[in-house]
Amino acid sequence: MGYWYLAIAIVSEVIATLALKASDGFSQFFYSAICVIGYVAAFYFLSLVLKTVPVGIAYAVWAGMGIILVAAISAIIYKQVPDLPAIIGMGLILAGVAVMNLYSKTAAH
Repeated sequence: MGYWYLAIAIVSEVIATLALKASDGFSQFFYSAICVIGYVAAFYFLSLVLKTVPVGIAYAVWAGMGIILVAAISAIIYKQVPDLPAIIGMGLILAGVAVMNLYSKTAAH
């Protein structure tokens, strides 16, 4: 169940981060509210994840996937397309998350 909660935490954090951009410095109430609710949900579900998944693994997956998803969605919504070095860097982050989950004995606990 921990990885399902992690997926919810990641999606909540991504929504909150995208809403943070749209909130225009918390001057737009609707997007500010989505931002706050999203971050509260993200941390709540992350706290549930940490009952069964090691904190280092959970945080690495959460942060890594959040970076990839926010960058990809920002490219579509905000037209903030990452350049080649940024894409390579994010690919390396994704590869690191994959290596941890596929080969680390820590991730299996």
